[in-house]
Amino acid sequence: MFEHDTRAWKDEIYSQFARIGKALASPKRLEILELLSQGPKTVETLAHETEASVANVSQHLQVLLQARMVRFEKQGTYAVYQLSSGTTTKLLLLFEDLGEEILTEINHLREELTKDTDFPEPLSVEELETRLKSGDITLIDVRPKEEYDVAHIPGAISIPITELETKLSTLPRNKEIVSYCRGPYCVYATQATDLLTSKGYKAIRLQEGVREWNELYSTYH
Repeated sequence: MFEHDTRAWKDEIYSQFARIGKALASPKRLEILELLSQGPKTVETLAHETEASVANVSQHLQVLLQARMVRFEKQGTYAVYQLSSGTTTKLLLLFEDLGEEILTEINHLREELTKDTDFPEPLSVEELETRLKSGDITLIDVRPKEEYDVAHIPGAISIPITELETKLSTLPRNKEIVSYCRGPYCVYATQATDLLTSKGYKAIRLQEGVREWNELYSTYH
Protein backbone atom coordinates (compact mmCIF):
# COMPACT_ATOMS: atom_id res chain seq x y z
CA MET A 1 0.00 0.00 0.00
CA PHE A 2 1.27 3.46 -0.93
CA GLU A 3 1.80 5.26 2.37
CA HIS A 4 4.14 8.09 1.46
CA ASP A 5 3.40 11.45 3.12
CA THR A 6 2.33 13.20 -0.08
CA ARG A 7 1.63 16.53 1.64
CA ALA A 8 5.15 16.80 3.01
CA TRP A 9 6.54 15.64 -0.33
CA LYS A 10 4.61 18.31 -2.25
CA ASP A 11 5.62 21.01 0.22
CA GLU A 12 9.27 20.07 -0.21
CA ILE A 13 9.05 19.93 -4.01
CA TYR A 14 7.48 23.37 -4.28
CA SER A 15 9.86 24.83 -1.71
CA GLN A 16 12.71 23.78 -4.00
CA PHE A 17 11.09 25.49 -7.00
CA ALA A 18 10.51 28.53 -4.78
CA ARG A 19 14.29 28.87 -4.38
CA ILE A 20 14.42 29.93 -8.01
CA GLY A 21 11.45 32.26 -7.56
CA LYS A 22 13.11 33.95 -4.59
CA ALA A 23 16.34 34.36 -6.54
CA LEU A 24 14.42 36.10 -9.34
CA ALA A 25 12.52 38.38 -6.96
CA SER A 26 14.93 41.29 -7.31
CA PRO A 27 15.25 43.83 -10.16
CA LYS A 28 19.01 43.91 -9.75
CA ARG A 29 19.37 40.12 -9.85
CA LEU A 30 17.24 39.97 -12.99
CA GLU A 31 19.55 42.51 -14.59
CA ILE A 32 22.60 40.52 -13.51
CA LEU A 33 21.15 37.36 -15.05
CA GLU A 34 20.37 39.29 -18.23
CA LEU A 35 23.99 40.43 -18.43
CA LEU A 36 25.31 36.93 -17.77
CA SER A 37 23.09 35.59 -20.55
CA GLN A 38 25.39 37.57 -22.88
CA GLY A 39 28.50 35.83 -21.57
CA PRO A 40 30.74 35.39 -18.49
CA LYS A 41 31.58 38.49 -16.47
CA THR A 42 33.59 39.51 -13.43
CA VAL A 43 31.97 41.02 -10.36
CA GLU A 44 33.61 44.32 -11.27
CA THR A 45 32.12 44.30 -14.78
CA LEU A 46 28.68 43.47 -13.41
CA ALA A 47 28.99 46.31 -10.89
CA HIS A 48 29.93 48.74 -13.66
CA GLU A 49 27.11 47.63 -15.96
CA THR A 50 24.44 47.73 -13.23
CA GLU A 51 25.79 50.95 -11.66
CA ALA A 52 25.97 49.24 -8.28
CA SER A 53 28.78 48.72 -5.81
CA VAL A 54 30.94 45.60 -5.97
CA ALA A 55 29.74 44.71 -2.47
CA ASN A 56 26.09 44.98 -3.48
CA VAL A 57 26.57 42.89 -6.62
CA SER A 58 28.50 40.29 -4.62
CA GLN A 59 25.54 39.94 -2.25
CA HIS A 60 23.16 39.40 -5.16
CA LEU A 61 25.51 36.83 -6.68
CA GLN A 62 25.54 34.92 -3.40
CA VAL A 63 21.75 34.60 -3.60
CA LEU A 64 22.01 33.36 -7.19
CA LEU A 65 24.74 30.93 -6.18
CA GLN A 66 22.60 29.52 -3.38
CA ALA A 67 19.81 28.95 -5.91
CA ARG A 68 22.43 27.36 -8.23
CA MET A 69 21.52 29.71 -11.05
CA VAL A 70 25.11 30.86 -11.54
CA ARG A 71 28.58 29.46 -11.05
CA PHE A 72 32.03 30.98 -11.05
CA GLU A 73 35.67 30.18 -11.57
CA LYS A 74 38.76 31.99 -10.43
CA GLN A 75 40.91 33.58 -13.10
CA GLY A 76 43.90 35.05 -11.35
CA THR A 77 42.59 37.47 -8.75
CA TYR A 78 39.15 37.72 -10.39
CA ALA A 79 36.02 35.63 -9.96
CA VAL A 80 34.30 35.18 -13.33
CA TYR A 81 30.59 34.35 -13.15
CA GLN A 82 28.39 32.69 -15.73
CA LEU A 83 24.96 31.09 -15.92
CA SER A 84 24.92 27.54 -14.61
CA SER A 85 22.45 26.40 -17.28
CA GLY A 86 21.47 27.50 -20.76
CA THR A 87 17.86 26.95 -19.69
CA THR A 88 18.15 30.14 -17.63
CA THR A 89 18.32 32.16 -20.84
CA LYS A 90 15.10 30.53 -22.04
CA LEU A 91 13.52 31.28 -18.66
CA LEU A 92 14.49 34.96 -18.95
CA LEU A 93 12.93 35.17 -22.41
CA LEU A 94 9.71 33.56 -21.16
CA PHE A 95 9.77 35.86 -18.13
CA GLU A 96 9.95 38.89 -20.42
CA ASP A 97 7.22 37.52 -22.70
CA LEU A 98 4.93 36.98 -19.71
CA GLY A 99 5.64 40.44 -18.35
CA GLU A 100 4.84 42.06 -21.68
CA GLU A 101 1.62 40.04 -21.94
CA ILE A 102 0.15 40.77 -18.52
CA LEU A 103 1.81 44.00 -17.32
CA THR A 104 0.80 47.03 -19.37
CA GLU A 105 3.36 49.09 -17.47
CA ILE A 106 6.19 47.29 -19.26
CA ASN A 107 4.91 48.22 -22.70
CA HIS A 108 4.34 51.80 -21.58
CA LEU A 109 7.94 52.00 -20.38
CA ARG A 110 9.20 50.63 -23.69
CA GLU A 111 7.21 53.22 -25.61
CA GLU A 112 8.41 55.98 -23.31
CA LEU A 113 12.05 55.33 -24.21
CA THR A 114 11.62 56.51 -27.80
CA LYS A 115 8.45 58.63 -27.59
CA ASP A 116 10.29 61.88 -28.40
CA THR A 117 12.15 60.47 -31.40
CA ASP A 118 11.18 59.94 -35.01
CA PHE A 119 12.94 56.59 -35.28
CA PRO A 120 11.34 54.05 -37.61
CA GLU A 121 9.75 51.01 -36.03
CA PRO A 122 12.50 48.57 -35.00
CA LEU A 123 13.11 45.41 -37.01
CA SER A 124 12.13 41.98 -35.73
CA VAL A 125 14.62 39.12 -36.05
CA GLU A 126 12.49 37.66 -38.86
CA GLU A 127 12.64 40.94 -40.78
CA LEU A 128 16.37 41.14 -40.12
CA GLU A 129 16.96 37.73 -41.68
CA THR A 130 15.17 38.86 -44.85
CA ARG A 131 17.15 42.10 -44.99
CA LEU A 132 20.45 40.28 -44.46
CA LYS A 133 19.69 37.99 -47.38
CA SER A 134 18.93 40.98 -49.59
CA GLY A 135 22.30 42.53 -48.73
CA ASP A 136 20.92 46.06 -48.46
CA ILE A 137 21.93 46.67 -44.82
CA THR A 138 25.01 46.79 -42.62
CA LEU A 139 24.49 45.09 -39.27
CA ILE A 140 26.47 46.32 -36.26
CA ASP A 141 26.70 44.80 -32.80
CA VAL A 142 27.12 47.65 -30.31
CA ARG A 143 27.64 45.50 -27.21
CA PRO A 144 31.08 45.23 -25.58
CA LYS A 145 33.52 43.28 -27.76
CA GLU A 146 33.80 40.39 -25.29
CA GLU A 147 30.06 39.74 -25.62
CA TYR A 148 30.33 39.79 -29.41
CA ASP A 149 33.16 37.24 -29.16
CA VAL A 150 30.95 34.89 -27.13
CA ALA A 151 28.06 35.02 -29.59
CA HIS A 152 26.76 37.30 -32.31
CA ILE A 153 24.30 37.36 -35.18
CA PRO A 154 25.93 36.07 -38.39
CA GLY A 155 27.18 38.91 -40.57
CA ALA A 156 27.34 41.46 -37.76
CA ILE A 157 30.31 43.81 -37.31
CA SER A 158 31.47 44.57 -33.78
CA ILE A 159 31.47 48.30 -33.00
CA PRO A 160 30.90 48.83 -29.26
CA ILE A 161 28.72 51.82 -28.48
CA THR A 162 31.67 53.48 -26.73
CA GLU A 163 33.64 53.39 -30.02
CA LEU A 164 30.87 54.09 -32.51
CA GLU A 165 31.40 57.83 -32.92
CA THR A 166 35.09 57.39 -33.72
CA LYS A 167 34.35 54.63 -36.26
CA LEU A 168 31.52 56.25 -38.20
CA SER A 169 33.77 56.71 -41.21
CA THR A 170 34.06 52.92 -41.56
CA LEU A 171 30.32 52.58 -42.19
CA PRO A 172 28.82 52.87 -45.70
CA ARG A 173 26.39 55.68 -46.42
CA ASN A 174 24.64 53.83 -49.23
CA LYS A 175 23.16 51.18 -46.91
CA GLU A 176 20.85 51.32 -43.94
CA ILE A 177 22.68 50.65 -40.68
CA VAL A 178 20.95 48.21 -38.33
CA SER A 179 22.25 48.17 -34.77
CA TYR A 180 21.49 45.67 -32.04
CA CYS A 181 22.54 45.10 -28.45
CA ARG A 182 21.40 42.75 -25.69
CA GLY A 183 17.69 42.74 -26.41
CA PRO A 184 14.56 44.88 -26.07
CA TYR A 185 15.58 46.33 -22.69
CA CYS A 186 19.10 47.34 -23.66
CA VAL A 187 19.50 51.01 -24.63
CA TYR A 188 22.77 50.75 -26.59
CA ALA A 189 21.01 50.16 -29.93
CA THR A 190 18.72 53.14 -29.31
CA GLN A 191 21.73 55.32 -28.52
CA ALA A 192 23.46 54.05 -31.67
CA THR A 193 20.43 54.83 -33.83
CA ASP A 194 20.24 58.32 -32.36
CA LEU A 195 23.93 58.98 -33.07
CA LEU A 196 23.80 57.57 -36.59
CA THR A 197 20.72 59.53 -37.63
CA SER A 198 22.18 62.73 -36.18
CA LYS A 199 25.22 62.21 -38.45
CA GLY A 200 23.11 61.73 -41.55
CA TYR A 201 23.04 57.94 -41.74
CA LYS A 202 19.89 55.99 -42.44
CA ALA A 203 19.62 53.88 -39.31
CA ILE A 204 17.27 51.53 -37.52
CA ARG A 205 17.58 49.26 -34.52
CA LEU A 206 16.78 45.61 -34.03
CA GLN A 207 14.03 45.07 -31.47
CA GLU A 208 15.63 41.93 -30.07
CA GLY A 209 19.16 40.59 -29.69
CA VAL A 210 21.36 37.51 -29.97
CA ARG A 211 19.31 35.47 -27.49
CA GLU A 212 16.14 35.91 -29.51
CA TRP A 213 17.96 35.23 -32.78
CA ASN A 214 19.33 32.01 -31.34
CA GLU A 215 15.91 30.94 -30.11
CA LEU A 216 14.62 31.17 -33.67
CA TYR A 217 17.60 29.99 -35.65
CA SER A 218 19.78 28.10 -33.14
CA THR A 219 22.94 29.51 -34.69
CA TYR A 220 25.64 31.06 -32.56
CA HIS A 221 28.69 32.45 -34.39
